[in-house]
Amino acid sequence: QVQLVESGGGLVQAGGSLRLSCAASGRMFSNYGMGWFRQAPGKEREFVAAVSRSGSSTYYPDSVKGRFTISRDNAKNTAYLQMSSLRPEDTAVYYCAASRTTFSIRQSEYDYWGQGTQVTVSS
Repeated sequence: QVQLVESGGGLVQAGGSLRLSCAASGRMFSNYGMGWFRQAPGKEREFVAAVSRSGSSTYYPDSVKGRFTISRDNAKNTAYLQMSSLRPEDTAVYYCAASRTTFSIRQSEYDYWGQGTQVTVSS
């Protein structure tokens, strides 16, 4: 079992940066692929970033590619999402998730989810 807690969200002006953290409790953090998803009001949850168990592979959708970076520190049981050049359309609740697979961009393959952290980007 894995428990995930996100932190680092807040209010930022367009063009600014934020770093989100996802602290994991439980056993064998390095056995899980990690991902970030987001959900804006009235919208479905969407994939943002994924990183493999070892941290060697990452994947991003076009909407955030070149602006967001996912990483992990297995020794600290923590995953991160560094966000830069933020836009108002990035406003959403951001969720950290853990998958028993090595690497996944599919919500259905994620087994554990954090509570979410709000990111608001103002114009």
